Amino acid sequence: MPAHSMERSMKQTLIVGIAGLAVSAAMLGLGLNLGSSARQQTAPVVIEAPQDAELDRSGIEAIIRDYLIKNPEIMLEVQTALENKQRERQQLAQSAAITEKAAEIFNASYDGIVGNPNGSITVVEFFDYNCSFCKRAMADMDAMVEQDPDLRFVLKEFPILGADSQKAHVVSMAFRALHPDKYPAFHRELLSGSGRASEDKALRIAVELGADEAAIREEMKNPQIQEAFAKTYELAGDLAITGTPSYVVGEEVVFGALGREVLSEKVANIRTCNSTIC
Repeated sequence: MPAHSMERSMKQTLIVGIAGLAVSAAMLGLGLNLGSSARQQTAPVVIEAPQDAELDRSGIEAIIRDYLIKNPEIMLEVQTALENKQRERQQLAQSAAITEKAAEIFNASYDGIVGNPNGSITVVEFFDYNCSFCKRAMADMDAMVEQDPDLRFVLKEFPILGADSQKAHVVSMAFRALHPDKYPAFHRELLSGSGRASEDKALRIAVELGADEAAIREEMKNPQIQEAFAKTYELAGDLAITGTPSYVVGEEVVFGALGREVLSEKVANIRTCNSTIC
């Protein structure tokens, strides 16, 4: 074989190999496993390079583009693989955050408690008094604590739905500080009310439950209330919580009002793990 022909053949072989590696590297970088469709192929993927192709970036990109256009289903597999990898990374980060900040998540002094204060299983809920899904989820919480006398619900006040929410939660925090035994009744009354929760509505409920309005208003000035909110916002960031309701059950973060059956199943799984090796 003439030297120039051998050189051209080697260059074509090299560019095909590099293009194949580039496709593989791009896919691996996105966490791609070609999946069932790729595994079903019995012949290796062959990407043909033009006779006079030069070994440069634009040539490799053109080969990759041509391959992907001919096999567009790969893009769906890439997207699925990427989402799965992101989900796995998020779950690992959440688990690490729960372990690191367990005391602040499960036993913060500024959180309200519903159910058995000494319960062996704890469910933590991040909520906003103006969250419609939180309103619906309250019935799930009540049913669970009624049926399970060993269950402890920790309520993390997480006002994210505007100024009304912020002010209503300030009243709630002040009321809990002064009347912790009446906090569950206050919480249920304010969360179940029609219309938007506000400072005026929260104060009215507080007074109806026996609080002194002047004392509540004075406690509302306590800087520890805003400090507690700041800590809750920080925790939410660590746990990738951006909406309400969101829950922490064991080492898992649960997003959304998924219903009593889902939460009860997760509680049951924790009990099983506590009595056996998971």
